Amino acid sequence: MKTILVTGAAGGVATQIRPLLRAHYRLRLSDRTPVPDPVAGEEVIAADLGDVAALRQAIAGVDGILHLGGKSVEADWDIIHDANIVGCYNLFEAARLEGVKRIVFASSNHAVGFYPRAETIGIDVPVRPDSRYGLSKAFGEAVGALYAYKYGAEVMSIRIGNVTAVPADRRRLAIWQSPRDFVQLVRIGLEHPGIRHEIVYGVSDNARAWWDNGNAHRLGYRPEDRSEDQAEAALAADRGPSGDPRIDDNQGGIFCVVEEL
Repeated sequence: MKTILVTGAAGGVATQIRPLLRAHYRLRLSDRTPVPDPVAGEEVIAADLGDVAALRQAIAGVDGILHLGGKSVEADWDIIHDANIVGCYNLFEAARLEGVKRIVFASSNHAVGFYPRAETIGIDVPVRPDSRYGLSKAFGEAVGALYAYKYGAEVMSIRIGNVTAVPADRRRLAIWQSPRDFVQLVRIGLEHPGIRHEIVYGVSDNARAWWDNGNAHRLGYRPEDRSEDQAEAALAADRGPSGDPRIDDNQGGIFCVVEEL
């Protein structure tokens, strides 16, 4: 089995998918906070994204990287800058120095959050970040492209919608992705031959989706789950329109107005 480094391994997405990833890879788990409940087949190495030397130690000898680390919501600029700008660059540079080419980068729908919900977009639209967080994810995609085309890395950037067991509300009926569908995309990013730099959307087979995910399908992605199967519960839990068109009309929702979460 290949050994995969998972950064941000103490976070919510990593916690959901670790059992699924263990069926295919040996896992090296890294975070700056304690990783909960490691089991057989999982190795834990603490590393801060601000420390290139520590990142090199965490990366040394792995076959690929799933980069989930960094700040996962909107925050002030200093936090976003250190975790998602400097930290992302450090991760790619440490991988280059250790000779690890295959990297799956957790981008976000918030890199394009200011597109209208009424519009279906593909991967080729210009970025429209809805937040400092979204801006950092657009930066991460660009770093992936730089390291792919200049240094020979093999990168997939996944614009994640919302990875949870079930969609929580109306908006997430459009952007939801089940953990097993997310892992399917991660495996394509880690294993598909001939990748240079690909961008795909992290979304299940959702009838209400705002994104054309043809590039993921071209690479072999066949989602197994559908948000519409959970629509009744999601719509019942929805709080209704906020009254602010920036939130209600744009794909990024609350990120289009909020300064910190």
